[in-house]
Amino acid sequence: MKILQLCHKPPLPPIDGGCIAMHNITQGLLNSNQEVRVVAVETQKHPVQLKAFPVDYLQKTRFESVFMDTTPRFMDGVRSIFKRHSFHIERFNSRDMAAKLEAILTHEKYDIVHLESIYVSPYINVIRKYSKARIVMRMHNIEHKIWERLADNESNLIKKILYNANRRQLERTEKTILKRVDGYMTISDPDYQYFSKTAPEIPGIIIPFGIDMDNYVLEDEYIPSDKPSLCHIGSMNWSPNMEGIEWFLDEVWPMIHAAHPELQFTVAGHGTPDSLYLRKDPNVEFVGSVPDANEFMLDHDMMIVPLLSGSGVRVKIVEAMALGRVVITTSVGAEGLAVENGKHLFIADTPEEFVSVLDKCIQTPDLCAIISENARDFIAMHHNNELITETILDFYQQIIEK
Repeated sequence: MKILQLCHKPPLPPIDGGCIAMHNITQGLLNSNQEVRVVAVETQKHPVQLKAFPVDYLQKTRFESVFMDTTPRFMDGVRSIFKRHSFHIERFNSRDMAAKLEAILTHEKYDIVHLESIYVSPYINVIRKYSKARIVMRMHNIEHKIWERLADNESNLIKKILYNANRRQLERTEKTILKRVDGYMTISDPDYQYFSKTAPEIPGIIIPFGIDMDNYVLEDEYIPSDKPSLCHIGSMNWSPNMEGIEWFLDEVWPMIHAAHPELQFTVAGHGTPDSLYLRKDPNVEFVGSVPDANEFMLDHDMMIVPLLSGSGVRVKIVEAMALGRVVITTSVGAEGLAVENGKHLFIADTPEEFVSVLDKCIQTPDLCAIISENARDFIAMHHNNELITETILDFYQQIIEK
């Protein structure tokens, strides 16, 4: 099968969940001997770093990128209040990318054009004009839900108005775009339920985030500590991550530190702003980008994911569970994962609940060892990339035959 994968940012290096999710799709298809060509959007926020790309990947995918200035500007956001179209998506509309796709599709025939997120939806018309390939869109999130939750949690009136305007535009766009593709994939069941009701006539499928368990090998058995070290890793230029960490440090950490003054909390993440480095929270350290996310998580006993908004699936939770780390997250963080609270991870939504979970983990370390084993087994069963790739190919074939 011949597939053109259009990405809204470079899939490598794997600096955030979106990059990892896109790359794992590509790698799964390549491993199953499919022909995949990758074209990506390059921006100031996500520049192409060719040193991060393996040589065989570049050769097999014939990777190309097109640079766009997608920097959001305040006045663009203000003017967008009075428009129907989302300026967040219009930022990705580029004549250079349209010309690149025209050149590719004019000279090559594809069975599937795989669009990574609604941010590359401006090119549907170009694809339709120059190709008979079926278009499948991967919905990484319900984008408008992210902005809806951000608006609900925002106290600044101007920001709340802007967030709500963007939410309305994205909701309208998501409903319109879905009806212009031949099929779609969601990462979680809640997202699928929403989109299937929005466009019941369009074929859809749940394709969870997949990983290769060979990349998540534990050298040593997980041994619980009576003084567990806590960590968080996530891209800090993604608003929900920043919002969650600030809430955790303001509302939750003071109670945890009072109850357990010996505990340490280390926060890593690409794009960490100066405002976090300037904080003086006791026993909290910010380390910015780390060379190896897996090693960082393995250096700590527990992963804290305090999300208040967002959609889809949190990739770092899946990776932490694959590494046997004990994850403590919110109900929002656990959305989209068919996990059981207290069996595969812990869910806490209030400062009191976070303290209670940590009390339990410290007092009953054997429970953490059980959670660790359950977490790895769960990921191996439900997020195996090889099995997921087979499901993707079956779905592609159904779309082609239809």
